Amino acid sequence: MSGKVRTLVISPNWIGDAVMAQPLLSMLKQQHPERPIDVLAPPQVVPVWRRIREADDILVTPFRHRALQLGERLKYARILKSRGYGDAYVLPNTLKYALIPWLARIPRRVGYKGEMRYGMINVMHHDDESRSMVPFYSALAREPELPTPQPVRPFLVVGGEESDDVRTRLGLALDRPLVVFAPGAEFGIAKRWPPAHYGALAARVAAAVPGVQIALLGSPNDRETCEQVRAAAGSAAGGIVDLSGQTSLDDAIALIAQACAVVSNDSGLLHIASALNRPVVALYGSTDPDYAPPLSDMSRTVSLRLACSPCRKRECPLGHHDCMNKMSVDLVWSELAPILEKVGQR
Repeated sequence: MSGKVRTLVISPNWIGDAVMAQPLLSMLKQQHPERPIDVLAPPQVVPVWRRIREADDILVTPFRHRALQLGERLKYARILKSRGYGDAYVLPNTLKYALIPWLARIPRRVGYKGEMRYGMINVMHHDDESRSMVPFYSALAREPELPTPQPVRPFLVVGGEESDDVRTRLGLALDRPLVVFAPGAEFGIAKRWPPAHYGALAARVAAAVPGVQIALLGSPNDRETCEQVRAAAGSAAGGIVDLSGQTSLDDAIALIAQACAVVSNDSGLLHIASALNRPVVALYGSTDPDYAPPLSDMSRTVSLRLACSPCRKRECPLGHHDCMNKMSVDLVWSELAPILEKVGQR
């Protein structure tokens, strides 16, 4: 490595959180434009960091999920020490991630208190729990006593040629409008709008937008959900392409970049769409829409804001899942229809 001082950012583990950390890197780059920023990230979020201009080098974590692996962290810290970091920003709140820059003897180690990380974090911030995720991360670019910065939209970059290539490879026509549905959510079923509702919404989209292609995106765990969406769409199912489990995250990002509209539960794909400045309709049930809202120029947030929500549970603790089951197709369509009309279809 050269003698240039570098900055290390330790990435969150969740896709949406990684997206919402981009403004932090933008602020750090503004403060020290000459300083390269390296990102240490788990494999599942690396495709996000590849779309962030401010990330110079992306280092993939070699650690197993939930394992301390102290010996492996010490070995990796020695590697990091040789790269000449002047500071490190530890975005996960766990003790094991704070160990890495401390073991690497990086002099300035910035983060939140998290799991009692005194000493390992030597520029310590304290969360007041009132901030949404973007300013939560962006605040680390300032000294702890300074006011929280105003939120800005995270920004991802995708080339048009790449999107065309992915769309063609997956059998989606370039000359027909594309609407993306993301009916899954890795966190748990409490965040999912019912597949039957998504299917009925797809039928509305198909009737309103001639020639529309509706792509269902998700992981292999979402295959059953997406099959239920197609089954519920009735005669509109012919215009639905189920891509769940068939796309990499890179593919999904490239497709979303060309979508006329995206309808999604509170998931990583929602925040990718927002960072690509796509028109989005975001559906919130068990989670707080004020904590991680979409920030694209054209976005709508739908939440019934019941007395029992946000519970932030993986499954409804009351057993009725009213926060999503009672979110009607009419309500969501009332938010989506003006977007489709305003965007216009080619």
